[in-house]
Amino acid sequence: MESVNAEEFTVEAVERALQQLYYDPDMGKKNVAQKWLTQAQASPQAWHFCWALLRPDKVPEIQFFGASTLHAKIFRHWSDLPTGQLDSLRSQLIAQVGQFASGPKMVLTRLCVALASLVLHVVPETWPTAVPDLLCAFQTGEGVTEADGQARCLALLEILCVLPEELQSCRIAASRRSQLRSALAVEWTSVCSLLQQLLQLADAPCGVRERVMRCVSSWLTLDITLKDSEGLLQSCFAVLKESELFDIAVETIVSIISQPDCQRFADSLLKVVPQVLGLQEQLKKAVRDGDMETSHGICRIAVALGETHCRTLLEQVDHWQGFQALVSMIMSCTGTPGRYPVDETSSSLTLTFWYTLQDEVTSLDAERQTLYLQIYRPVYFQLVDVLLQKACFPRDEDYATWSADDKEQFRTYRVDISDTLMYVYELLGPELLRNLYDKLGTLLTDTTHPSSWQDIEALLFGFQSIAETVDVSYSDVIPGLIGLIPLITANNIQLAETIMFTIGSLAEWLADHSLMLASVLPVVLHGLSNPDLSVSCVSALKRICRECRHDLHLHASDIMAVSQAVLDKEIHKSPQCMWIMQALGFLLSALPSEEILGKLLSLVTPHIQQLEKLANELASSANKLPTIHILGLLSNLFSTFDLNKQSERLEVMRPVQTQPRNNNPVVVVLQQAFPLIQTVLNKWLNEPEVVEAVCAVFEKSLKTLIHDFAPLVTQLCELIGQMFSAYPQASALDLTRQLVHVFGCEKDHFTPITALLELITNITMSIFQLGSRDHPDVVESFMQLHAQVLRRKSELYLSDHLDIKAVFYCGILSFKFPEAPTLKATCLLFTELISHCEDVPAVRELLQDDGKLLLQTLLEAIGGECPSSLAEHYAEVLFSVSRNCPSVLSLWLREALLPPGFPSAHLTAENKEHFCQQILREQASKRRMKDIVKEFALLSRGLEGTEYTASY
Repeated sequence: MESVNAEEFTVEAVERALQQLYYDPDMGKKNVAQKWLTQAQASPQAWHFCWALLRPDKVPEIQFFGASTLHAKIFRHWSDLPTGQLDSLRSQLIAQVGQFASGPKMVLTRLCVALASLVLHVVPETWPTAVPDLLCAFQTGEGVTEADGQARCLALLEILCVLPEELQSCRIAASRRSQLRSALAVEWTSVCSLLQQLLQLADAPCGVRERVMRCVSSWLTLDITLKDSEGLLQSCFAVLKESELFDIAVETIVSIISQPDCQRFADSLLKVVPQVLGLQEQLKKAVRDGDMETSHGICRIAVALGETHCRTLLEQVDHWQGFQALVSMIMSCTGTPGRYPVDETSSSLTLTFWYTLQDEVTSLDAERQTLYLQIYRPVYFQLVDVLLQKACFPRDEDYATWSADDKEQFRTYRVDISDTLMYVYELLGPELLRNLYDKLGTLLTDTTHPSSWQDIEALLFGFQSIAETVDVSYSDVIPGLIGLIPLITANNIQLAETIMFTIGSLAEWLADHSLMLASVLPVVLHGLSNPDLSVSCVSALKRICRECRHDLHLHASDIMAVSQAVLDKEIHKSPQCMWIMQALGFLLSALPSEEILGKLLSLVTPHIQQLEKLANELASSANKLPTIHILGLLSNLFSTFDLNKQSERLEVMRPVQTQPRNNNPVVVVLQQAFPLIQTVLNKWLNEPEVVEAVCAVFEKSLKTLIHDFAPLVTQLCELIGQMFSAYPQASALDLTRQLVHVFGCEKDHFTPITALLELITNITMSIFQLGSRDHPDVVESFMQLHAQVLRRKSELYLSDHLDIKAVFYCGILSFKFPEAPTLKATCLLFTELISHCEDVPAVRELLQDDGKLLLQTLLEAIGGECPSSLAEHYAEVLFSVSRNCPSVLSLWLREALLPPGFPSAHLTAENKEHFCQQILREQASKRRMKDIVKEFALLSRGLEGTEYTASY
């Protein structure tokens, strides 16, 4: 390979390179060969050597490279085709397709794709009769005399199949794509006729008919209408009887009837309905025989017709019985016997249809809505019964044999059913809850017919699905349901879990009916000691404590005692322990003020003592996680401990608290624990997870206490300074940002916050000097911190010790980071910074000196690989410059764009000037600025005018 001159792209050289690529064990030599072959494909000689590589005496690998080269030349280097060679290229390519009609398949496919690419280059201008000519050539045998009839037929079908696919995949202007789509669609009549003939041939091989149906699906992407495919569709329905073609027939039928444009052809749609209904006997037999594939496929067809064209079929009021029959067929699919997903997989396909039908019926005009509600309200009550039956757990012994994957699919399926029931409630209203309640009451009180736990669980599941998201406060059956819950013997985990989730879903209702708490709270507290009910039970407790906290005084001691006991016994995993502490935070903060501190101390003291014990031990992996766990308990407790919420139920709200409340219980605890936390921090300064956990304790407390946190500000500033000096971390910066947000405007805390900000800025600058690339999280948080300072207290930049110029240069360097969150934070900083060019002298001087540098950096970022989401943030910065520095923007922008090839070689001088004019004109609409920047980014990448533009 090394001996071959780069200019000598001969057949022999290509074959040697391919030999090296495929068979040389040396990866270095393989890479050299790959690179050389890529150059060879791009060379003008490729137009000639590709034919030699396709000779019959070559091995398939070489023939395949020849076909791939031919496609690459046509697809990427069409303009290099020698003048006058088009006719020769076309005839040779058609001949080669015929030559390889019998195989190898991989070579034939590449040749067909190459021929399709050629057609797309010359239709309709140079070769307007391309499709008829191809149909004629391959049916008469012109140029493909060595291929037999079946091979010729398959080759033709392959060409027809890849033609629309090639149109879909190529990058061309939208106008050209539309022109080609129309030019091909015009030929559908003749193509459809051929396909239908082949499909109806009694002796046509399966391979041919399979390729016919794949070809149909491919041409449907050209927006072929249902009216123009009626006969073909009918033939596909006939093929459903043949098991070996069943799957592809289903795919084809679904593709045809799922075309949205079918709505314009109601008559054609009405002809499809009886064809679908005619599949019911085949469906019933498949269900009886346990043939899941067939029942699944027929269900797909019925749902595709009903869901895609629900509105159109409903509007044909004179044919309502046909549509009702289709709805009944879909209902039978929803209620397919057996357990999902072990015995059947069809029922899940139908759920979205019921959403669609409900939406369409309720959006009709009043007269037709009244008619259809009379028909379909009973259907939806039936649907609820069917869904609850499908949601039932199987027998214990059967469920034990299910795989973990089956159980997870069943769980997801039940979530989908839950969402459907919630939506159906909007149609059926309180009558649905009454229906469920009556059935549950019968199950629990009828001693003559013992009920299974599965039936009880399913009805509770229905209640919970609705109550989870729907306001049931006006329902008259909820008190009865609350009364029934203690009667249920929860001797099964799934049933017990659903009871807990149901209670949790009724937490808001219980807040308005606090007398009923005594009925269900013992059930929850009893379940709290069962680790198998961890998620459901702890979730119910948390929701009750959050929603009903003002009515839990009488129950507070019991909740505290049980919660502390399960925490001490370590019954629950860490996430659920955090939820318990959140629940207790809600509970304690709503107690009478004289009780709060005592109960809070009794709760946290054991954990603080345990933390102290761990702090006195040598640091090790064994005590790291317990340390983080305890800090997490404290931060989660303080995150919901909000005394300001006590005023929520007062008729007249108290004024917003802006002065610290004396002796806030959380502040008392934190002041007592502060030396211990400092000890823990000193021990674990180099462990990011522990530092993050410590920061979380203060950040969660700060967010909840707000101004009550004031007594701790000075201490905390010193602590943050110590930890950031020892080991800079993003969590310390985020905590500082929260301090600035709450106390940045208060004179009493100006000095410690300013000192902390100066220290953090100096340390972060040193990180940039040493190499900040390994700390994108620190850089992101640093940018967010200074953006917050600019927003809340820009006067801090008047300090002699706070170097705003250094912050600016750090921001410039941050534009080089690939991480999107870091770039967004950087844009936020500059957007805020520029907005203060008038009121902060240091910012004004900085922009006068280095504003052009900022513009250059910004344009370089926009002109690079700039995704749409980031383009919007870059536009925010440009908009801020345009609004706040209009007098210098013109000079900066034009000077920055002056160098040729900057920020992209794709940009012309006209592109740049047009961009400048657009930017300079836009000072009012931020949305328009974003569009301008997106367009410029596309131009910079050479993508303007391609289909990529639509998704950008």
